[in-house]
Amino acid sequence: MKIISLIKQVPDTSIALKINAEATDIVYQDVPWVINPYDEYAVEEALRIKEKLGGSVTLISIGPDRVTDILRGALAMGADEAIHLKDAAFDGSDAYSIAFILSKVLQLSGFDIIICGKQAVDDGWGQVGAALAEMLNITSVSSILKLEVAEDRKHAIAHREIDEGLEIVKAPLPALFTAQQGLNKPRYASLPGIMKAKKKEIKILDAGSMGVSPDEVGRKASRIEIKRLSYPPARKQGKILQGDAMNITKELVNLLRSEAKVI
Repeated sequence: MKIISLIKQVPDTSIALKINAEATDIVYQDVPWVINPYDEYAVEEALRIKEKLGGSVTLISIGPDRVTDILRGALAMGADEAIHLKDAAFDGSDAYSIAFILSKVLQLSGFDIIICGKQAVDDGWGQVGAALAEMLNITSVSSILKLEVAEDRKHAIAHREIDEGLEIVKAPLPALFTAQQGLNKPRYASLPGIMKAKKKEIKILDAGSMGVSPDEVGRKASRIEIKRLSYPPARKQGKILQGDAMNITKELVNLLRSEAKVI
């Protein structure tokens, strides 16, 4: 069974990000980069399927040289191989173009199951998985909380939360699944795993090797244009009410009615 885990490198959202002077992007200088948190669940689930049913786990990521950091990290968790899609032509690609690029490499590599995070925490689009499945003409199930692959490897049953409760979907394989928090608990890389990962080859592919024209991807082909970024509006300073309980209650009710206008 060939299991594909798609991963993305994103800025560490635990730090305060700054907007550049043009208000069109964030300032990336000195920003720490990490694997997208939802993609960690995808890697873990891929490894669990491999451990249960056999096969191999292939990692695929798009980005500059620094992307090798997350590829090595996921290899250390137990993945078998990694493919790094690296080309300046990919810079500025929107979700559709990213899905298009991934579809090209997956058509070359082959797959039985594709797993990725439900969204990336940097842009939050959550569109790549569904668009990719459409391009590959396979079933997709989003935001799964549980995944059971049949012993015959012909179908999988996925559990996902919806507004009305829990939805259980039976999907024929090959299929694509997007992972959310709660699917599993990602493992830590072991020391032997880290040592082995250093020796594993990361295959590098550019646009030409996948038959992708630079005119089809990147900023020129993007269907989304960011006009301006801005910080959330500052919160008003809170008020501290003092005095006895009765007076505080009266003042609070008055403030909720006159200022907050919630009653």
